[in-house]
Order: sequence, then C-alpha cells, then structure tokens
Amino acid sequence: QVQVEESGGGLVQAGGSLRLSCTGSGLTFDDAIMGWFRQAPGKEREGVSCIKGRWYRYYADAVLGRFTISKDNVENTLFLEMNSLKPEDTAMYYCAADYFSSCYNCDYVQMSSYTYWGQGTQVTVSS
Repeated sequence: QVQVEESGGGLVQAGGSLRLSCTGSGLTFDDAIMGWFRQAPGKEREGVSCIKGRWYRYYADAVLGRFTISKDNVENTLFLEMNSLKPEDTAMYYCAADYFSSCYNCDYVQMSSYTYWGQGTQVTVSS
C-alpha cells in the first residue's frame, strides 16, 4: 500500500522561507513521478512543481525562481524549498506520487496522472 505524507507547513511572514517534505512508503521515489499541488480557499487545486525521472522538472509560472523541488532517493523524501513567499502562496499543499511506469507517456504535470495523495500541509503567508 502506497502512502505519502507531507510536513513542514506553517505560518511565515511575506518574504520568508519554508521547506516542505513528503515521505512515503510502498513506493520507491527513485522510480516515481512526484509533484506538489496546492489549493487555496475557494480556488481549484493547481500544480506547483513536479518531477519525473532525473531530468524533468516543472514549475508553475507563479513560483518559478522562488521554489525548488528536489528528491532524496535514499531517504525516500520529496522536498519543496519555498523562498520569497507571498501572501498569494497561502494554501494547503499536497504531495502526490505515482509509479514512473504508469506515466511513460502521461502529462506528469496533471493531477489526473497521480494516484497517491497526502492529506496536505497548510502554508500561511502573512503580509
């Protein structure tokens, strides 16, 4: 059974930084597609940053240059380093994962490409 769990959210002032972590079981992160998605109150869930294999990275325009996605395949942990945070980054952040083999030709940026989701971690940025 695959499970992923986020941590690292919190309250931070605008301009500050946070690092989100996503740990998992039942799935080897080295052999997975993984992503961070977020949902603000009253808005649809949206992609923030995704990773596929060794070379493919996606960043939403709104976070490009401020957020960095990375993986520790030994510790089976996904990270999202968030810098220069803005109030509009306030949202519930979700980690998502699926097997690499299920996504040879899929769009790894789309939520529909992911089967396994965490419960989310809240990020609140005050102005």
